[in-house]
Amino acid sequence: MRKRMYAIPAACILFILYFTVFGERGLLRIYHLSREREQIQERFGEIKAENDKFKREIEALKTDRRYLESIARKDFGLVRPNEMVYQFPSAEKPVAEQKQQKPAPTAAEKKR
Repeated sequence: MRKRMYAIPAACILFILYFTVFGERGLLRIYHLSREREQIQERFGEIKAENDKFKREIEALKTDRRYLESIARKDFGLVRPNEMVYQFPSAEKPVAEQKQQKPAPTAAEKKR
């Protein structure tokens, strides 16, 4: 009889503890939601910074003629009238071309 007096309240306490920790509104759920909230706030900060960067770029494109000209020259290859553009071959291309022109000798060629 005494064991039953302790078993019933202990079972109720365990039942309540189980739902306090593992239930739908339990401590684990609250922990996971707080971590998710922190991740969302972090992503929000990144997106806001990116958005501000785009706003500055839009404003520069609307007002800054030098920035607009640099974009036109760099991206579209535009030049002013009476302006000459010099193009120099890069140092890496001739090396690559030399390798393509002189293939490695095969085993049959080495024997000759």
